[in-house]
Amino acid sequence: MSVLDRPRRLLERLPDQARTLYSLTLGDGIRPDVQTEHTTIADEPLRTLRRYGTEQQLADARSRGASPVLLLPPPAVSARCYDLSPETSLVAHLLDTGRIPYVLDHGATGSREHRRIGFEDFFDDIIPQALVRVAADHGSATGGDAHAVDLAAWSLGGTISLLTAAARPDLPIRSVTAIGTPLDYSALPGYPLLRAVNKPTGGMAVTAVLRTLGGIPAPAVRVAYRASAWQREIRKPAYILSNIDDHATLARMEVIDRFQDSMLGYTGRMAGQMWGRLIFRDELATGVVTIDGAPVDLTSITVPIQLFGSHRDAIVSWDAARHGLELFGSAEEVHFTTVETSHLGLIAGADAAEHTWPRIDAFYDSLDARGDQPDSEPIGHHPVGGDTSADESSIG
Repeated sequence: MSVLDRPRRLLERLPDQARTLYSLTLGDGIRPDVQTEHTTIADEPLRTLRRYGTEQQLADARSRGASPVLLLPPPAVSARCYDLSPETSLVAHLLDTGRIPYVLDHGATGSREHRRIGFEDFFDDIIPQALVRVAADHGSATGGDAHAVDLAAWSLGGTISLLTAAARPDLPIRSVTAIGTPLDYSALPGYPLLRAVNKPTGGMAVTAVLRTLGGIPAPAVRVAYRASAWQREIRKPAYILSNIDDHATLARMEVIDRFQDSMLGYTGRMAGQMWGRLIFRDELATGVVTIDGAPVDLTSITVPIQLFGSHRDAIVSWDAARHGLELFGSAEEVHFTTVETSHLGLIAGADAAEHTWPRIDAFYDSLDARGDQPDSEPIGHHPVGGDTSADESSIG
């Protein structure tokens, strides 16, 4: 090949590369946005409920007595976080294992009409209703470990799941899985400094800003999320150009971009509660959170709990996620697994598929095998991810 051949071939391919750039920026994308087959069980503001899979898969799960799984997204995040693409779909994986996943979609939580919605609306109304609907739709009784619902959630969704289990022990919850969930805000980078700066005003300066904004608007949430992975954003142009002919690689990048663009906002009341109760007072770390004047004692949770964290998570530190091992002493068993990946990577992508999802499977399989016998042994120590993910502790 002569010195002039390479530039000439690059020029010959330029039309295809230009089309690729157009698809990524102004067009419909490299690949179509595909969702796993699902049925809408309820379509209401803040509480749209979808069941994934076919009727045959549902029938098979019922015949085996498999407990349904209810996935809860964080309030400011699209419910698509559990079904980003066929290759990065937790719901598709659960279906492959013979379980029926349900997803509760909160919709546009940051809109003005929902500004008075707080944590209590989720753990005392929205999620309990969804649990009852899931149990009824799945054909299981609304009680008893063998047919109760497994709650699973990512990030702040895990916080709400745990608050639900603590506030409503009467609900048909078999277990709670919290993935990348902050349980000690003093262990999150920047938060101790933020508290110290606002201590002279009792936190009222931030509260006043949140009241003025009516919450945390979606654009601010999107900017903050992208800022947590600023290295990726800086490298993106060069990354696109270096992979301009690799549509599979660019399609994976596109999935993350679509997810980031779908970020929602926080309601005014919930944003205030997050700041006042979780961040400024760090009540979550103590195990007792006061919401709407009533204490919710997370240390009273008795159902099995599974937690995940990562040292590479730029949003939720490993220490903040692992604090649950100290917090949930009353639970029947508590497991913590380290999967060294990003915050989103804990639930979606190659690391999740290789490490997080199999541990969730093992947790559920253990509960299935145990049935309703309370004296069964906990899962035990199962390191994941080789040398980078070698820590899992369990108590039970």
